[in-house]
Amino acid sequence: MERICVVVCGVLLLMSTASVGWEQKHDYKLALSKSLLFFEGQRSGKLPPNQRLTWRKDSALRDGQEGGVDLTGGYYDAGDNVKYSFPMAFTATMLAWSIIEFGDGMAEGGEWINAAETLRWNTDFLLKATANLPNTVYAMVGNPNSDHNCWERPEDMDTPRPVYAVNTTHPGSEVAGEIAAALAAASIAFKNYDAAYSWRLLSKAKEAYYFANKYQGSYNDAIGHAVCPFYCDFSGYQDELAWAGAWLNKATNTKKYQKHVDAAIRKIKFMEEVTQNYYIDTEFSWDNKHAGLYVLLSQIGQYKKEAQTFACGVLPESPTRTIKYTPGGLLFKTEGCNSQVVGSLSLLALIYAKHVRLARERITCGNTKFPAWKLVEFAKNQADYILGTNPMGMSYMVGFGPKFPQRIHHRAASLPSINAHPSFIACGNGFSYLDNPNPNLNELTGAIVGGPNTGTDHFDDDRRQAAQTEPTTYVNAPFVGVFAYFINHKK
Repeated sequence: MERICVVVCGVLLLMSTASVGWEQKHDYKLALSKSLLFFEGQRSGKLPPNQRLTWRKDSALRDGQEGGVDLTGGYYDAGDNVKYSFPMAFTATMLAWSIIEFGDGMAEGGEWINAAETLRWNTDFLLKATANLPNTVYAMVGNPNSDHNCWERPEDMDTPRPVYAVNTTHPGSEVAGEIAAALAAASIAFKNYDAAYSWRLLSKAKEAYYFANKYQGSYNDAIGHAVCPFYCDFSGYQDELAWAGAWLNKATNTKKYQKHVDAAIRKIKFMEEVTQNYYIDTEFSWDNKHAGLYVLLSQIGQYKKEAQTFACGVLPESPTRTIKYTPGGLLFKTEGCNSQVVGSLSLLALIYAKHVRLARERITCGNTKFPAWKLVEFAKNQADYILGTNPMGMSYMVGFGPKFPQRIHHRAASLPSINAHPSFIACGNGFSYLDNPNPNLNELTGAIVGGPNTGTDHFDDDRRQAAQTEPTTYVNAPFVGVFAYFINHKK
C-alpha cells in the first residue's frame, strides 16, 4: 500500500447523526456477505473452483521459490501485489475474533462457512510462513519498491518476488508474535468445526510464540529496508508479545503464558511513562495492540481499568473522551486509511460491551456511568456511516447501496481482467489506467476504502488518492464482526 494507516489525532467537533437527518436502515446481512466477498478479490495463488469473483485468476504461483520454500497463497494486503505477514496475521486475528464472538450472527446470515473459508485462506499461508520454525519466520514476499513502480495485474506480475525472513540472529518479535496470536485465535474459531486443523494451528502458535519471545527484536532492524516505510513497527513489539501470550492463554484455557503477558505489559507501561503517551489505550491496529489486548484480558477479570479507559476514550458522551469525530459523526484519528481505526475500535466496543453486559456491570467514566448499550450505539453509528448514513450519502463499501466509490486505488480492479484482455499488460503500461478518470473496469465487491481523510466528511473518489480510496484486508476484517453482530442485535 502507498499510504500507511498510522494513528494520529485531529481536533474536531462532534455532531450527532441523529440531528442532521440522514437516518436510514441498512441490510447488515448483505454488508456481511459483501465484506467477506472482498477477500476473494485479494487472494493470491491458485484460486479454488468455488471462486466467486471470477474476474480474478491465478497469480504468484512461484512465490517463495527464491527462498526455497512454498509461500503461495495468502492475501495481497491492499491495492498492490505484495504480501506482508504482519498485517496479514492481524487480519487473521480479527477474522478469528469476529467468528469467536459473533459467529451466531454469521450463521444467521448464512455466512459462517464463507467466514471460515476466508480465515482458512489466511491461516494456511501463515502455516507456510512458519514452516521453518523453530529458527525462521517468513515475513514478506515481493519487493514493494519495484511493485509500486508498476501498475500491473497480479496475474501479469513480472516484478521480483524476493523472500524476506526473520531468524534467531535477525529477529522479528512483532511479526512472529502476531502470527502466534492469529494462529491461537483461529484454533479457537475452528475448534468445533475442524478439530485436527485447530490442533495444528495451536501447535504452530506455540512454536511461533516461543520464537518471538526467546529471540526478541524488531523486524525493523532485521528487514527494515523491505518493510519500511510501508509496515514499519512504530509501537514496538512488546504489545505483540503480550497479545500473543493472552491469546495462547485463551486457546489453551490456562494461565501458562501469564507471566510473559505481565512482563510485556510492564514494559509497555514503562514506555508510556517515559513518553507520556497515555492516550495509547485507544490504539488498536495492525501495528498497535494496546486496546485490543486490554479488552481481551478484561474478559477474565484482568486489566479492567485499562479496558474501561478504552471505552471512556471512544464514547462520544464520555467526560474523558480522547477520540475525535468529524462533524458527521465519524471517528477520526488518521489522515491515511481512517476506516481501519473505525472498524477495529467498533469491533472492540462490541466485544467489550458484550462482556460488560454479561458481567452485569456499567462503564464508569469520571463521575458518569454508562450502560453497555452505549458502546453498541457508538459502533452502530460508525457502521452505518460506512454503509451510507453520512453527509456525502455514500457507502464506503464498494457495491453496497446506490452510491459507492467507483475509482478505488487497486491495480486488479482498475485494469481490464484476463477475461476481457487475455494478453499480457507490462509493468509500465498500466499507468494509463491509474490516471484514467473513468470508473474501474472491475468491481471489487465488498471492499471498504480508507474513507474521508480530512476530518470534514469530504471524500474524493479518485484512485490516485490512495489514503481515501485504497482498500485493505485489515480494514475489512474487523467490520466482518461488526456487521455479524448487528444481524441479530439492536443493542
